[in-house]
Amino acid sequence: MIEVIGVSFKKTGKVYYFDPGRRVIEKGQNVIVETARGQEFGYVAQGNKKVDEKSIVAPLKQVVRVATEKDKEIDAENRRREKEAFAVCEQKIAAHGLEMRLVEVEYTFDGSKILFYFTADGRVDFRELVKDLATTFRTRIELRQIGVRDESKMLGGLGICGEPYCCSRFLNDFQPVSIKMAKEQGLSLNPTKISGACGRLMCCLKYEQEAYEELIKKSPRVGAVVKTPDGEGVVTDLALLKGRLKVRLKSETPDAASRDYALSDVTVIRDGGRRQDAAEEKSEELKELED
Repeated sequence: MIEVIGVSFKKTGKVYYFDPGRRVIEKGQNVIVETARGQEFGYVAQGNKKVDEKSIVAPLKQVVRVATEKDKEIDAENRRREKEAFAVCEQKIAAHGLEMRLVEVEYTFDGSKILFYFTADGRVDFRELVKDLATTFRTRIELRQIGVRDESKMLGGLGICGEPYCCSRFLNDFQPVSIKMAKEQGLSLNPTKISGACGRLMCCLKYEQEAYEELIKKSPRVGAVVKTPDGEGVVTDLALLKGRLKVRLKSETPDAASRDYALSDVTVIRDGGRRQDAAEEKSEELKELED
């Protein structure tokens, strides 16, 4: 086991492990740490704790110091300069006629580099823009194209659930999400109801997918012939989380209402036809929701 602290460089960003040395550093403090791009100002998301050495990416970099008041002033000044750089860059993007949208600007702690994050529908030739920015700011310039999910993570906001975006609140990495998940969870395939603010499928579809997959394995399919306490019938609908299903009895007329049963009350006589692969019925509009 090895002692580490967890540090994030954005309040909702990914957490990285660093060696605190002999210091006891509490959650919420600020620290200066050594990174691949030099010293950076970070937020302590996790105080001292022991973790398995196998979970560490070696070599573990050091905490240089707990941030001083001077360090905090430098960080605050960098945040101010970022706002100015954002406005300047937007003007220059317009002047160069580039089809790109600036999302965020980030200064390194020592001011030796400025990173500009942007989105675009395709590849953008921004070489002249970089030269122009380097002449203006007289420092190293880096432009990074990001996806729409990353944009939402950076900007934040409220989802249709009324809560702050998961990606900007606690998700460190994006997991693949598919239309098949929405279908298996019985959700409407209306794009406006299953997509997030980023225009892609909602990340939360992934949260309960394993539970649904287990329930699907134990449940008859729609169209299956089952035996109920009232006789044989055909499954017309499933409520997986409730453990219930609706059955249209063979002894009743075709227009009779389906009866509701618990899964434990029915026995499968003949399973229904194969479940149609969601991919087979995706419209172009739905395909655009997937990464």
